[in-house]
Amino acid sequence: MALEPVSDSPSPGYNGRVPFAIRDFEPADFDALWRIDQTCFPAGISYSQKELRLYMRRRASFTLVAVGGESKVAIAGFIVAEAGARARGHIITIDVIVTARRFGVGSLLLRAAEDRLISTGCRTVELETAVDNVSALSFYKRHNYSVIRTYPGYYSNGVDALVLEKKLV
Repeated sequence: MALEPVSDSPSPGYNGRVPFAIRDFEPADFDALWRIDQTCFPAGISYSQKELRLYMRRRASFTLVAVGGESKVAIAGFIVAEAGARARGHIITIDVIVTARRFGVGSLLLRAAEDRLISTGCRTVELETAVDNVSALSFYKRHNYSVIRTYPGYYSNGVDALVLEKKLV
């Protein structure tokens, strides 16, 4: 996927506009993405290198990377998703570095992944988030995701997960 600049302005309340672009993952990105995941999520929720690599290499998965900001090339965040069976997509993780939050990077990544899932024939998408991750729940609600069930003890640290779903088409 070629770099695609942000073309819509951030929602009111976001910081000033800083351009970001989305591109496909490159193998040289892996260490940076894993470090970002470690800073975005606590132990028990963040992925080991082996887990992240496994999810990124699954047959129907793809990884998109947001680059830009003031350096124009620094990785600001990434998303791993997969097109599953029965026209259902799955967001495996979405991670945005602290200094790039509230600039629309997460929304840009999510929209790009949803578009890719639609292009593969997915009609719905699901994801999991920790029940205590209030900022993620607020983010997904703004993007029209709804809670459909709870997985008790889903994460290795014992925290429950909420499963959220969105109709894509």
